[in-house]
Amino acid sequence: MSRPPLSASTAATQQPSGAVRPAASAARAPAERRTLVVGRGISLQGTVQDAERLVVEGTVEAGMIHATELAISVGGVFKGGIEVEDAEIAGTIDGTLTVRGNLIVRDTGRVLGKANCRRLTVEDGGQITGEIKMMTDQPKPPAPAPTPAPDTSV
Repeated sequence: MSRPPLSASTAATQQPSGAVRPAASAARAPAERRTLVVGRGISLQGTVQDAERLVVEGTVEAGMIHATELAISVGGVFKGGIEVEDAEIAGTIDGTLTVRGNLIVRDTGRVLGKANCRRLTVEDGGQITGEIKMMTDQPKPPAPAPTPAPDTSV
């Protein structure tokens, strides 16, 4: 699995005039996101903060993590809780997973525990063991009935 090259500076961009402006995090290209890669053979326990993209090739045990994207590679294991926009699982996740967008479980992927997602794709061979809950947009409360105007006729 190859990764895109990391740029020297993702915190700021150089303007032609020489001025430096901060890069907008929402507008960053995927290669410029703050990415934490836990490589094969590496184990991480504890808290992860400020990672926009988490790539798990080894083992991660953590409390609740908030990120934009989660990718668990074949052989990667995540234990704990995580809330993300999108997730692609080719390894194993054991815990609580909340995906506000797309959850993709690859043919080698295993989801154990609880998963909440808006959209779900499971390839042939992918496994889900536990509880899956599909999130829906909250229905808007019904508009209050218009109150009739008082009768002012005499």
